[in-house]
Amino acid sequence: MIICERRQTILDEDGHLLIVGGPGSGKTTVALQKATKIIGAGLQPGQSILFLSFSRAAVARVAQASNLLVDKSVQSQLSLQTFHSFCWSLLKSHGYLLGSPKGKLKILLPQDEKALSGGLKAPKKGEPASANWLAWQEERERLFAEEGRICFDWFAPKCSELLERCQLLRELVANTHPVIIVDEAQDTGDAAWSCIERLAGHCQIICLGDLDQQIFDHLEGVGPERIDHIKAVLAPVFIDLGSDNNRSPGTEITLFGNDILAKTPRRAPYVGVGRQMYDPRHDAAQWMRVALARFYRGAKAEGLRVENMAILATTGSGVAKISAALNGGATPIPHKVLFDEASVLLSARLAAFLLEPKLRDQRAADVATCLQLLASVRRSGGSATALKEAANYMKWAATIVAGTPAKTKVAKSAEALIEGASELELTGDPGRDWILVKTLLYRTGVNEFKQVAGALDYLIAFNRGKRISAALSEMWMSTGAYTTARIGLDTALVQDQLLAGGDDTQGIHVMTIHKSKGKQFDAVILVRESIRQGAKEFRSSLIWRDDVAPYDRSRKILRVGITRARCYVLMLEPIFPRCPIMSDHRL
Repeated sequence: MIICERRQTILDEDGHLLIVGGPGSGKTTVALQKATKIIGAGLQPGQSILFLSFSRAAVARVAQASNLLVDKSVQSQLSLQTFHSFCWSLLKSHGYLLGSPKGKLKILLPQDEKALSGGLKAPKKGEPASANWLAWQEERERLFAEEGRICFDWFAPKCSELLERCQLLRELVANTHPVIIVDEAQDTGDAAWSCIERLAGHCQIICLGDLDQQIFDHLEGVGPERIDHIKAVLAPVFIDLGSDNNRSPGTEITLFGNDILAKTPRRAPYVGVGRQMYDPRHDAAQWMRVALARFYRGAKAEGLRVENMAILATTGSGVAKISAALNGGATPIPHKVLFDEASVLLSARLAAFLLEPKLRDQRAADVATCLQLLASVRRSGGSATALKEAANYMKWAATIVAGTPAKTKVAKSAEALIEGASELELTGDPGRDWILVKTLLYRTGVNEFKQVAGALDYLIAFNRGKRISAALSEMWMSTGAYTTARIGLDTALVQDQLLAGGDDTQGIHVMTIHKSKGKQFDAVILVRESIRQGAKEFRSSLIWRDDVAPYDRSRKILRVGITRARCYVLMLEPIFPRCPIMSDHRL
C-alpha cells in the first residue's frame, strides 16, 4: 500500500486504528487531518475529539500543529489533554464514588509526597516492594479516603477503577468524546491503558505509536508487548507509515538516528549532523561555551535559522553541570532548565513563604513555619541524615511556638531570615523580588539555607512558563502584597503539571534525553560525558547502566535525542573514553 493510500485508509476508517511510524513520519499530522474530517462531518453540541498524550510537551507541540492544520472554526471541538489532566477531570468530579470526601479532592504534589514519605522511591521494575513502600501505599489510601489527597501516580489506577465500576461514566465520556486519539501508545502502562480499554467499546480509539521510541520500558507496566496487546484487544486496522521523514527534510538526521539504532554505521558524514571533541579535564564552562560559539558560527554560515535549541544530557547531574557552565563566567548565557527535583520545588515554597507579609505579633509562628518548610526540603532527600535533621527542625519549630526562644544556629538563622524578610522592600516584580529573597537566604551564611538558595538557581522559575510569575503579579496587583504566595506557587505548579509543556519554546533549553521526548527543536546538542566507574576506569554516559552489548536500550534512548532536531545535531563528545555506540560513526 503506497503512502497516499495508507493515509486515505486512515481518513476513511470508522473502526479502531493503530498507526505506527518513525519520528517525523506524519502520525500526528494525519491524526489531526482525520480529526478535522470527523468534526467537519458534524459532531453533536458539546462533543469533541480527544487527543491524549503522556507528554505535556507533545500536547503543546500538537497544539502548535493544530493551529496550522486545523481550521479555526473547528479547533474548539479538538480537546488536547495529557493523561493526567484527563484523569484528574474525572476524579475531581466523580472521585467520591471511590470513597474520597465529596468535593474535596486535592492533588498531592510530587514534592510533597517526597517530603511525607521521607524520599521513598518506588521499587524498580521486577523488584519486590519493601515493607516501607507497602506501608506508604497504605498511607496513600488513607490520604485519599480520609483527607481527599491523591498523588499523580494514582491518577490512572483510580481513574481506571472509576471507569470499571461506573458504566454511566463510561457512556458519558464516550458521548463527550466519540473519538479518542492516544499518542505515544507504546508507552502506556497497565493502568493508563486499562482506562482506554474500558472506553473502547463505546467510542473509536486511534493509537499512534513507535516501538523504537519506547524509552520508558524501565517503568512498571510499560514494555514492548504493549503494541501486541493493543492489536489483540482492539483488533484495529493497522497502518505502518514507515520511516518517512517530515520533521527534518533536507537533512540526514533521521537516517543517522536509524543507523545508530540498527547498528549500521555508514562511515561517511551525515548532512545536518556534526561532532566536536573536548578534553573532559578542562572546565565544563569553557568547552560548552566554545561548542555554542562554533555551532552558531556554523549555523550562520550555512544559513540556518535557529530560534530554539536543546542541550541534552543523560542525567540530572549532567543537566546541573551544563546549567552551571552556562551561568558561569562574566556573561551568563540565558537558558531554561527542565527538571523534576522535589527539593527544588520545596525550596521554592520556602522562598514563596518569605515573600508573604510578616507581622511582628506572628514572629514565633513564622519562624516555626520557616523551620517546617526547611524540614520538608530535607525529608525529600530520603537519607537517614536528612530525615534526622528534618526531625530536629520540626522539634525546634514546636518549642519556638510553645514560647521557648531559638537556641540552635539553624533556628536563630530562621529567626534572622524572618526579620530580614519583614524588612524587604518588595517591588511587585516577581522576578526581581525572587532574587531579593534568594540573596537573603545566601546572606544567612548557614549551609542549610544556602542550599535552598542554590536550589532556586536551578528553578529559573519564571523561564519555565509564565504561570508562577502571573499568579504572583496578579496577587500583588489585587492586594499590594504577595498575601498567599505559597498558594499561588502551588496552584501554578499544579497547572504546569497538568497543562504546560511548551508555552515558551524560544532560546536554549537544557534537559535530559528522557525529558526531551515529544519535543522538537531547530537544533540539538547531545552531550556525552566521561563517567568514572573506578580508580582509573571511565565509561561513556551514552551507555546506560546494566545495558550490555550491543547496547540496544542505550541506542534507542540516543535515537530519541537525535530525532528531536529539525535542522542540525551536534554530538559534543570527550576525547576519552571511547564510546562503543559512536566510535564507528564518521561525522
